[in-house]
Amino acid sequence: MMSSKICSRCIYDDSVSMIYFDDKGICNYCHQIEELKTIYGTGEEKGKKIFLEIVNKIKTHGKNKKYDIIVGVSGGVDSSYMLYLAKKYGLRPLAVHYDNTWNTSIATQNIKKITSTLNIDLLTHVVNNKEIDDIYIAFLKAGVSEIDASTDLGLAETLYRAAKKYNIKYIFEGHSFMEEGITPLGKNYFDGRYIKSIHKKYGSLPMKTYPLMTLTRFLYWTIFKRIKKIRPFWYLNYNKEDAKKMLKQKFDWEDYGGHHLENRMAAFCHSVYWPKKFKVDYRNNNLSAMVRNGKINREEALSIYKSEPPLEHNLLKYFKERLNLSDAQFDHIMKQPLKYWNQFPTYKRYFEFSKPVFYLLAKSNLVPYSFYLKYCFKSQKK
Repeated sequence: MMSSKICSRCIYDDSVSMIYFDDKGICNYCHQIEELKTIYGTGEEKGKKIFLEIVNKIKTHGKNKKYDIIVGVSGGVDSSYMLYLAKKYGLRPLAVHYDNTWNTSIATQNIKKITSTLNIDLLTHVVNNKEIDDIYIAFLKAGVSEIDASTDLGLAETLYRAAKKYNIKYIFEGHSFMEEGITPLGKNYFDGRYIKSIHKKYGSLPMKTYPLMTLTRFLYWTIFKRIKKIRPFWYLNYNKEDAKKMLKQKFDWEDYGGHHLENRMAAFCHSVYWPKKFKVDYRNNNLSAMVRNGKINREEALSIYKSEPPLEHNLLKYFKERLNLSDAQFDHIMKQPLKYWNQFPTYKRYFEFSKPVFYLLAKSNLVPYSFYLKYCFKSQKK
């Protein structure tokens, strides 16, 4: 999956969308990370000071309320640590989980262990399993890569709904650009119109329990309700491996084997669908971040990247049986022509047209800054 030119600092190559290199061979995404570190003061006194100011605002707004912060949880390391962090800073979090019914038992137990030990209430929205499977099948039939797009958007809408229900103005998200990078837009995109258009053309069941976020609802949450999304790891010194060790010691938290592998659909995408069908291996995001952070060298990262992605035992069997796909049907799906998000209706042009508005929203933490970087600039087709 490596191409001809590779960044001299990380392992991004020239197959990555919208990539370019300076005269030293360093890619623009490495420079982007450095810019974000400067803006947010990541891991420095500046960052900690900004985050403490945000925490004080959260406490002020949440005074006399049962909860003052929403924390999205998946059972993964980042969201689990986020609950611990919220309590550490004296906040009163409500843990919110969007259950697409593809969770591993490890993820489910991790959520239970963390919330019960920290005495945190948990709110879970469970989508109808036949309904969500119908959405997945629709994306498979469409031949596009984003078959799990509904999960990320469904979680976001679920978090907003919980914030409205309890009159909470702040949501914690567990993303770290230091540990994960900012995934280039490239071949992976999603929004409410995209999901609705794919489902309308290829789906068969109505979306009743799935929390679809339309553009109207997105603007309602961000502009009218002004619910802020905060990513503490953008400010603080966060080390994923140290977080894992702490979670294991304090909460008997269990590792699930790799980034995004706590959910079987996400695991299928990363281990099978994307690398086999689209020749895309998103491990380059984490591996590049590890190289930038000095955790491994470029040669080690490239060696890992050239190896096959880890595959959970019986995952492919589970996937076929769950979606009632025969071997022949699955093979047909994997061999059918590739299609991409820009061949279907989306909100992308609106986001590009409204770039100045979303810049201001990002500066105010009303949308993630990564949303502005990925969605509000014209993409280049590779």
